Amino acid sequence: MKKRLFVLAAMMIALIFAGTALAMEFSADMVNKGKGGKGMTSKVYMKDKKFRWESKQQDTITISRQDLMKTWIVMPKQKTYMEMTFDPSKAQEPQEKMKGEISRKLVGSDTVDGHPTKKYEITYKDGQRQMKSYQWLATDLNQFPVKSAAVDGSWSMEYRNIRMGSQPDSLFEPPAGFKKMAMPGMPARPRR
Repeated sequence: MKKRLFVLAAMMIALIFAGTALAMEFSADMVNKGKGGKGMTSKVYMKDKKFRWESKQQDTITISRQDLMKTWIVMPKQKTYMEMTFDPSKAQEPQEKMKGEISRKLVGSDTVDGHPTKKYEITYKDGQRQMKSYQWLATDLNQFPVKSAAVDGSWSMEYRNIRMGSQPDSLFEPPAGFKKMAMPGMPARPRR
């Protein structure tokens, strides 16, 4: 269960750094790396305020629907899913500024996965700590944030193989025929 919660937490981090991504429709590979370069590659899909994250390493699919105020954790091998209430306070509305951002400084330009970008150094507050990160905004994708990374190298998140365009609605629903199960540690609701 801890691994699944890590997946959900990582997804929320991705949403925080995605900013304007929520206003676009696309699919991409999302590469998250921690200290030492070890990482995880996932497939992501976004449409309006709908988000799907497929993690092969964790063998889970996370679907978040702000319009329905629901998040589903799908376990394909077990043909089951769990449902949680979507917490809008954890979502980041489309905007240029990062959550807790104090300052932003243009530090150069770069190319990320074939996209020309402007690279920014961002100072932001995370709880009581002041942190710094870099953010690369793709100039050919309407300032889409294709990469974010800690200045100290402790983490990075990058979108690769970005495919802009319409995404099927079926991606943002639990698969048909899958059984809904109760969240661990929570009693099952009686059926009416």
